[in-house]
Amino acid sequence: MRLDKYLKISRLIKRRTVANAACDEGLIAVNGKPARASYEIKIGDFITLGIGNRVITVEVLKIQDSVKQADAAGMYREVSSGEN
Repeated sequence: MRLDKYLKISRLIKRRTVANAACDEGLIAVNGKPARASYEIKIGDFITLGIGNRVITVEVLKIQDSVKQADAAGMYREVSSGEN
């Protein structure tokens, strides 16, 4: 699954276009390297989001094409969270 789609489905970012823009601006990294929106996410990948003055790192646990809002947080595990 593409990174931008995963970010939207898991509700880490509200819209796919915003996820795309964040990737283009270098705000998203996968396994410590800046990632493009087209990057293919795999289970076990670590995604780091630097949005605003907040940095969040999550581990990918599940990849699903659709998920209910209540179950979206089960797609990842938050590893670390902090401020820039």
